[in-house]
Amino acid sequence: MSIFTKIAKKYNWNLRGEPTRLNGGFMHKMYKVDTKQGTYALKLLNPFVMQRETAMANYAKAEQIELLLEQQDVPILPALSFGGRKMQEIDGEYFYIFDYFSGKPLKSNEITEYHCREVGKVLAKIHSIDKKFENENFSEMSIDWEFYLAEMKKADVRLHAILKDGFPIIKDSQNKGNLARKKLPQIVSICHNDMDCKNVLWNGNDYRIIDLECLSYSNPFMELFELALCWSGYEDCQINFRMFQAFLQGYKNAGGKLPADWETLYDCNNGRLKWLEYNIKRVLGIDCGDDEKEIGIQQVEETVQHIIYYSEMKKQILEYCII
Repeated sequence: MSIFTKIAKKYNWNLRGEPTRLNGGFMHKMYKVDTKQGTYALKLLNPFVMQRETAMANYAKAEQIELLLEQQDVPILPALSFGGRKMQEIDGEYFYIFDYFSGKPLKSNEITEYHCREVGKVLAKIHSIDKKFENENFSEMSIDWEFYLAEMKKADVRLHAILKDGFPIIKDSQNKGNLARKKLPQIVSICHNDMDCKNVLWNGNDYRIIDLECLSYSNPFMELFELALCWSGYEDCQINFRMFQAFLQGYKNAGGKLPADWETLYDCNNGRLKWLEYNIKRVLGIDCGDDEKEIGIQQVEETVQHIIYYSEMKKQILEYCII
């Protein structure tokens, strides 16, 4: 019996045709499910992610924060609750169910200054809900890049060459990030932690923020900087600085406080290194499913390109942070 049949049986759904896979979802799998009772979005959680020791605690914290955002009328697409729980489980398979929102993420050529201002505004609102003046205990990033480089040489010669090309910049980014994190302002607030273009669905000017499982308390300045870059073209290695400044201006106009030390934030913004490691593991078959290798190959290549581009654009990025 398929997972969809089991879910339909559990919730007394009458399915209308086969569920359809939705785009996106680099880590988990999303489906649109049509039933006589309504149309839903179903997120099947990656079983290898769910095996991590911290997974359940992290999801539980995120769900508590999600409720806070619902209460403050932030335009999110929250998971539905069944039996008093958001996360559902059948035969060891975990999932979330959502009302289906008829919107789509914007492609890079569809994003305008208007969209950047709007996302900047809603980010300021999220950051203002429960701000705390305390020091976030950052653990140092200590990824063993020499190990991965050696293993990749055995597994994929082309990817090994790409990794080797970016190796000095990758190492430098890790080292500078560890030093910069010690200089961050002692403040935390609610952060989405993954609110890039793929995780905001638009229907005209109406939109919903999705992928809320990463919600946590983090440094808001770091998230502001990272998202201003993402929404202005960093993903395509082609930053539009008018859109970059529109994002920052939208944040500022909505009451968000801008940071004083942008260079520290620039050095702190190295989370892509962890994403790179995750996808290297996919290529090497470490802690992942057999069907994840191809996406891992694609993501390793793209992520190294992003890291190199980011290094090359440092001077211009810092110049346009001043508004």
